[in-house]
Amino acid sequence: MTKIIPLSVLIFLVLYSKGSGETKCLLIQNPEKHAKTDSIGNNCQNVRIVFYNTENLFDPYEDTAKQDHEFTAKGIRHWTYSRFQVKLCHLAKTLIASGTREPPEIIGLCEVENRYVLNKLVYETPLKKFPYRILHRESPDPRGMDVALLVRKDRTQVLDNKFLTVIFPFDTTLRTRDILYAKLLLNKADTLHLFVNHWPSRLGDYQETHKKRIYVASVLRKAVDSIVAADRHPCILIMGDFNDGPEDESLLRVLGARPRFDPADTNGLVNLMWNKMHHPDEGTLKYRGEWNILDQFIVSGWLITGRGHIHTTEKDAHIFRPGFLLEPDDKFFGSKPSGTYSGPKYIGGFSDHLPVWLDIHCH
Repeated sequence: MTKIIPLSVLIFLVLYSKGSGETKCLLIQNPEKHAKTDSIGNNCQNVRIVFYNTENLFDPYEDTAKQDHEFTAKGIRHWTYSRFQVKLCHLAKTLIASGTREPPEIIGLCEVENRYVLNKLVYETPLKKFPYRILHRESPDPRGMDVALLVRKDRTQVLDNKFLTVIFPFDTTLRTRDILYAKLLLNKADTLHLFVNHWPSRLGDYQETHKKRIYVASVLRKAVDSIVAADRHPCILIMGDFNDGPEDESLLRVLGARPRFDPADTNGLVNLMWNKMHHPDEGTLKYRGEWNILDQFIVSGWLITGRGHIHTTEKDAHIFRPGFLLEPDDKFFGSKPSGTYSGPKYIGGFSDHLPVWLDIHCH
């Protein structure tokens, strides 16, 4: 599963000036030539898709309409503009490194506060060299956490997009993140129906949070069923931080994401991360010494058959874990993601989650 990280192509520098308090990230191109990504024909190229939980990508300004005071200079996190800039540099470095010769064509994000932080990431870091379009809407989440999608306009056309608001029938006062839906045309070859998710957290009473994730799974299932009803053989990709593992009820039973592809059911859903659960040292989040796979890719069976113009397999789904995203786990041994914070203490790392990436092949 080890991937050669293209750090020989891209070198990042994070520069901090004590006098001005300004932090800048610079991207230096290495003139060394590297092999091109796999492609067939002039216009039909493979597409790399990345999902990344950014771990609290907040701006340092207080928004009285949100519960974001902790991420201000006077809050318990002592979140300053300089720390915010370092965070942006770290995220840009990670996203660019997760690509091949260039950054991924499609990037799903969660734990972003607003359009302002997305604009800063896309237009004021080395990502600005690439023509990303931002898909985002302010969600009703009380802390202001949103999902977003970055799509390279030179490789992917957005045909449609919308946001699914989740209203819990057992308590209509509760609020959570939207589910982002986008209908994309990849390389003018085929249509991909894509969903970006960030399901309710496990913090607090498990039964209460479990009930929320079960309901969000049912909302997503209905959206998938509507696509299947309208399109005989849809290519569907569901990605996100589900706060549940592949074996949990919400994903396995309610959403119906199976561990293996059934050729007799090309519209069934398949969880491409299932086989990674059997590796004790592999996961996207480490909690109390145990790795968990909460960030996942789920696809429709038709996308696996290879009968359309685009396809993928479980071997094309990976957890991105270069050394710079990890730090020693002194308490539980081994390594763990290098997060921005450890409790209330500022560490200055990248995120407490590791990204996941998937290649979709074109033919």
